[in-house]
Amino acid sequence: MNRRGSTARSGAARGVRDWTDALLAVVAGLVTMIVVAALGLWAAGGTDLPESAFPRVVAAVVVMAAGGSVGLAGDAGVIAESQAELTAVPLSVGLAGALVTAELFLRPLRHRAVAGTGELLGRFARLALLWLAALAGLAAFARQSFQISLGEDSLIGDIGDLLDARPQVGFAADVGLTLLYGLLWLIGVIAVALLVSRRAPLPTRLVRFQESVRPAAFAMVALLLAYVVLGLCIGLVVAATQGHAARTFAVILLGLPNLMWLALTLGLGASWDGKVQGPFGLPMPQVLDEVLRTPEGGTLNLATLSERDGRAWWLLVAAVVLVLGAAFLMAVRSPARMRPWEHALHMGIALALTTLVVCLLVRVTARYGLSLIGIGEVEGLGGEVALDPRLWGAVGIGLAWGLVAGLLGSVLAAPVRRRGKVPAPPDRP
Repeated sequence: MNRRGSTARSGAARGVRDWTDALLAVVAGLVTMIVVAALGLWAAGGTDLPESAFPRVVAAVVVMAAGGSVGLAGDAGVIAESQAELTAVPLSVGLAGALVTAELFLRPLRHRAVAGTGELLGRFARLALLWLAALAGLAAFARQSFQISLGEDSLIGDIGDLLDARPQVGFAADVGLTLLYGLLWLIGVIAVALLVSRRAPLPTRLVRFQESVRPAAFAMVALLLAYVVLGLCIGLVVAATQGHAARTFAVILLGLPNLMWLALTLGLGASWDGKVQGPFGLPMPQVLDEVLRTPEGGTLNLATLSERDGRAWWLLVAAVVLVLGAAFLMAVRSPARMRPWEHALHMGIALALTTLVVCLLVRVTARYGLSLIGIGEVEGLGGEVALDPRLWGAVGIGLAWGLVAGLLGSVLAAPVRRRGKVPAPPDRP
């Protein structure tokens, strides 16, 4: 009886500890995202928004960063039309939350060789339940509308008053889609965390795949983080020497990975189609805006960028150095018995998948337009920013780069002692 009671108490204590671990991971991850989003919006001047909208805008940014859906809505009154659309992911906010959440999810699992499938699923289920509850609350809070002035003592303003056209633009999170995409985001974060960490246990059936998957996954995460660190260093130098420090910090805190992972694909040779019209624009560097601000849009690649700024070729240099470094890191972390063609294949597939994910995350669509029937578009109250990758071309380029880099990385790593490599016996006199 005492043994059964002790077992029950032990199980209850373990259950409480597991729920506490999940709650800590969710709270820490969301608090990190909220702080980063708030600081970024503050640097961008978001505290000047009317109607005390700043907290709701912060909530909307966090929802978008966690994969959620935030839609724009327009209401221009009688005999008027408005259109609004927004598709973008503030990756600085999402990356910060992902790193914190993954670290705290993995912490209780360290120093174990394997873990049961049921245990991992149970831990993830607790995490997901708390995560979705918190995300639902944020999504419900993330809604606001703003009235747009047509101008005082102007013809457009007078006509707007006459026709009762009082344009409003607002945003509102779609709770259902936010929960769906937020769950997919969490699945991706935890899956990558389990693949990357050597100390994270896997179910017994998956252990045999870790030698081929984990080194490649780790190399890709290291490559993406290296680009972010490089961008952070550049951003700090720009903020200190070029002025516009607040604007630079806003870009760093909201969209640094967006810019740097775009730079990765451009350095590899990928092309993006885009358009910039109206008062909106892409964040710095200014050359991106210059290439795309044409009536018909433009194409963003190394050639078009270098026509306006010869320093664009440094993107190619950075890609060569960092991709080759990632391939070397993958080879060093792989078993010594792995052959060069296997390194090339693993690196090629990994970089192709990474390029695919980056292209899907970095693309941007933002539109807003207002028209009064019989008058047309109201000048100054409309704009468009679009940036879309030539997706399968970029994936193919990533595959080719990965195959070559994987082969070279294997050659460079050959002299380095690796797991499974038996040192040669010392020569005897």
